[in-house]
Amino acid sequence: MTRERRPIPARALIVGAVLAVAALGLTIVGGVTFLAQRDRTLTDIDERLISQIDALGQVDELRVVVESGAVAQAQDTPDDFTDLESYLRAAVSRLIPGRNEASIAVIDGRIAFRSANALSQQIADDPDFVAEAVATAKPADQAIIASGRIDSTDLRYIAVPVKLPGDSRSGVYIRAVDVTRELEPVTLSLVTYTAAALATLAAIGIVGWFVAGRILSPIRRMRETADSITPTDLRARIPADGNDDISDLSRTVNSMLDRLEGSMDNQRQLLDDVRHELKTPITIVRGHLEMMDVSNPADVASTRDIGIAELDRMTRLVEDIDLLSSAEGDQFEISLVDVRELTERMGDLVAGFPGHTWSVAAIARGVIEGDYDRLLQAWLQLADNAAKYTPQSSPIEIGSTFDIASVHLWVRDHGPGIPPAARRRIFHRFARADHRTVGGSGLGLAIVDAIAKAHLGTCAVTDTDGGGATFTITLPITQGRSEMLPSPVRAGDVVLQREATG
Repeated sequence: MTRERRPIPARALIVGAVLAVAALGLTIVGGVTFLAQRDRTLTDIDERLISQIDALGQVDELRVVVESGAVAQAQDTPDDFTDLESYLRAAVSRLIPGRNEASIAVIDGRIAFRSANALSQQIADDPDFVAEAVATAKPADQAIIASGRIDSTDLRYIAVPVKLPGDSRSGVYIRAVDVTRELEPVTLSLVTYTAAALATLAAIGIVGWFVAGRILSPIRRMRETADSITPTDLRARIPADGNDDISDLSRTVNSMLDRLEGSMDNQRQLLDDVRHELKTPITIVRGHLEMMDVSNPADVASTRDIGIAELDRMTRLVEDIDLLSSAEGDQFEISLVDVRELTERMGDLVAGFPGHTWSVAAIARGVIEGDYDRLLQAWLQLADNAAKYTPQSSPIEIGSTFDIASVHLWVRDHGPGIPPAARRRIFHRFARADHRTVGGSGLGLAIVDAIAKAHLGTCAVTDTDGGGATFTITLPITQGRSEMLPSPVRAGDVVLQREATG
C-alpha cells in the first residue's frame, strides 16, 4: 500500500519562496561585488608592473638605496653602468619591491640577483618558472606581462629584456606579484559578506515564518470553520475584522455560508410544506377507499372521481414545486427585452382568459435586460391570479410604465382586494389570503416573487382605487445581476396550466 504524500504547508512554501528570492538577490549582489573588486585588484597589479618599465630607465637617477633591509648612504651623482651585471644589480637593489612583490635579474638564463624576501626565494627555487618567463620575454624583445604559478601561489609578472651596448650578454628583469596574497582582502570580504548574508537569510526566515503564520491564520480559521460545517449545522462563521484581501475573502465565504444556510432552510421548509400539503389528499383518498362499498357501482364511481381529482391536485402541486425550484436555482437566458413588445404580447395572451374584460391601460417604451419568457411567465401568473380571485365579468387592466430607475409590470383588478396584514405573507409558499378559497397549490405568487428577485427586482401588492388589488413587478433598469438565474420556461405553460386547472 502506497503511503499518501502529505501536502506541503502554504506557510513553508511562502517562506521558502521568500528565502529563495532573497538568496538569489544576495548571491547576485555578492558575486557582482566580488568580481568587481577582484577585477580592480588585478588591474592595479598590472598597472604596478607596467610602471616598472619606466622605473628601469631611471635606475641611475635613484638616490635612496635599500639592500637587505639596511638604508645605504645616498649617492651624489648618477652611476655610470659599464656592464649588464652592474645595471641589473642596481635595478634589483634600488627598485625596492612592495609587499607581496619580488624582483629577479636573470643573465644568460641564470639568476644573478634577487630581492631579499620570501617570494623571490620561492621563485628562485622554481627554475621552470624562471625559464618560462625568460623564454616568453626574449623572442618578443619587449616587456611581457603574463601569469604563472609556483606551488600553490598564483603570480602575475612582467619580464623586461635588458641589453647594454658593449656587453654581449642578455638579461631579463622580472618583477612578480603574489596574486593570491593580493586577493586575500577581497576573499576575506567575500567570506564576511557570505556570513552576513547567511545571517540575513536566517533573520528573514524567522521573521517570514511568523509573518506568514499571521497572514495565513485567517485561512487556517477558514479551513477549521469549513471542517466544522455539517449538513445539519451551517451556523459557523469566519471572524473577519481586517481590511486586507484575506478579510475580504472571509467575508465573502461568510456571505456564501449565509446563502447556503438560507437555501438549506428553504429546502427544509419546502419539504415540510410539501409533506403537509400532500398529507391531506392522501388522507382523503385513503379514507374514501376504506369506506367505499365495492358492491355499489355508484359509490365506486364517486370514490374513483374523488381519487382522480386528488391525484390531479397532487400532480399540479408537484409541477408547481418543480417550477418554483427551477425559478430559484437555474439559469436565465438573458437578453435585451423590448418592454413594449412584452406588453403587447401579454395583452394578446390574457385576451384568451375567459370570464373577464381585459384591457391594456399603459404601454412603456424602452429596453431592459432579462429573460423574456420568465418575465412573461411571472406577469401571466399575476393575471391568472387576478382572474381566479375576482368576480366574473369584472374588468382587469394590465400595463407597463417606466420611471427614472426601474420598469413596472402590473396587473390591476377590482375584486375584494388583499388585507394589509396578508400582503407580505401571500408571497410565501402555500400561503393564501384568509378570505380566498379558490383552489390552487399556493405557489403561484411565490414563483412570481422568485422570478422578480432573480432579476434583482421586487413584487408587491397595493390597493386599487375604488377597490381591488394591484400587483406590480418592479425591475431595475441597470441590473448588475448574478450569473445564476432560473432556466427558461415558456410563458405558454402558464396558459396551459390555467386551462388544466380550470
